[in-house]
Amino acid sequence: MRTEFIIGIDSSTQSAKAIAWSREGEALGEGRAAIPMSNPGHGLYEQEPEEWWNSFCSALQQLGKQIPLAEARAIAISNQRETVAFLDSTGGSVRPAIVWLDERAESSSYEFSEEFGAERIHRITGKPADVTPVVYRLHWMKQHEPGIFAGAFRIVDVHAYLVQRLTGHSVTSWTSADPMGFFDIREKAWSQEILEYLGLNIARFANTTAPGNPIGPIAGDAVQRTGLRPGTPVIAAGGDGQCAGLGVNAVRPGSAYLNLGTALITGAWAAGPRISREWRTMTSPTGRGYFLEGVLRAGTFLVDWYLENLAKTRAGSDTFRNLEKQAAAIPIGTDGVTVSPYLSGCMNPHWKPDAHAAFVGLRPHHGAAHLYRAVLESLTGEIARTLQAMRGAEIDLSRIVAVGGGANSALWREMIADAAGLPLTVSNSLEASSLGAAITAAVGIGWYPDFDSAADAMVSDHELQQPSGHASRQWRGLLERQDRLNRLLITRG
Repeated sequence: MRTEFIIGIDSSTQSAKAIAWSREGEALGEGRAAIPMSNPGHGLYEQEPEEWWNSFCSALQQLGKQIPLAEARAIAISNQRETVAFLDSTGGSVRPAIVWLDERAESSSYEFSEEFGAERIHRITGKPADVTPVVYRLHWMKQHEPGIFAGAFRIVDVHAYLVQRLTGHSVTSWTSADPMGFFDIREKAWSQEILEYLGLNIARFANTTAPGNPIGPIAGDAVQRTGLRPGTPVIAAGGDGQCAGLGVNAVRPGSAYLNLGTALITGAWAAGPRISREWRTMTSPTGRGYFLEGVLRAGTFLVDWYLENLAKTRAGSDTFRNLEKQAAAIPIGTDGVTVSPYLSGCMNPHWKPDAHAAFVGLRPHHGAAHLYRAVLESLTGEIARTLQAMRGAEIDLSRIVAVGGGANSALWREMIADAAGLPLTVSNSLEASSLGAAITAAVGIGWYPDFDSAADAMVSDHELQQPSGHASRQWRGLLERQDRLNRLLITRG
């Protein structure tokens, strides 16, 4: 008897991954395909939507060499958030999609929030003004590409685009619509108020639905392109950040989700839409409650930048392992070296897209290991202060579950547990976003009665790191020192 499986797709920024998951959360096979991205100018990042579909199909075809795709019980998609496509009436692209990394709307993030009202948009969407949400790119397009802005038949996220290709229905999940920056997180609907201000009609956007809801069966040429059987159910999943929180079983009281990846994401569940500049408020991947999310755009990107440009080494090399060993022997506080980590601007808590990174306090005895440790301490500080703010707002937190390449560092795991004063575990699955999509599909087809029972059955973790009370006390002073430096640099511009 064959093992039953569902397929969780992770259509991320650089690649599409198609993974078959069992009822117990075991990965039975994986296919992967790259998604090309162009960089037509400084701070500009674009993709062709057709490449999302091509990589989606290629990943599934690779998976089909390992397992019989026609036996998949369902499929669900986790997708890169805040990436937007502009389509004509036939579904073709009228310009390249603008990727979430794009910075062209920096001035619009200030202009539109001032025109519409920064507090007003924050209250509706849960998002402080920032370069990342799509709403500011729409404002930019209205000024700089008015023909495309007025003429695009559909303006869609990655989830809606792929679902349209699979089922013929333009539908997106709340958790994919929400990060666009014009979704009312209380009403769970596109904000008429914001769209009317921009001169846009809701009909130009995908229909929205709760995570776990069936969207429709796979039909048409999607059957031949993907290898899935006709009628395979497509279940709404959504944004990769929220899906990853579900994929590590951290979308419930008590757990914090931590992605130590290219960007750092620190997330926690809340029953209500808690609005604060200390995080951005997202809809929950379960459709129940909300997901509070702290984001630093330069996470391991900052680490890799330091290793490549200053230390002249790379992660995984013998030189790097020696560097980390030396850094572990340096006391907390790095003998006075402090780093402000805003290499790619600052989201929470300052929301300054034009913020910069800095190394401060250097003395002749400081070496490469000091700078490396100070970089890790700066990133750890961002995580710890976000968690402190959440606990100060009476968000229930008793543990951290980590994913991402940075979780492989024993030194960094120890730093985070000590600085946050919370035990830390590492997810057993490296593909938390795909697993989160699979958990959603498992609920959608009735394998489990609810998200909690599905996550309990399909998620596991390891590497428990307990905080040291003595080290946590030492971290308090460092966290304050880092915060003073960050605020000083932000103020001085």
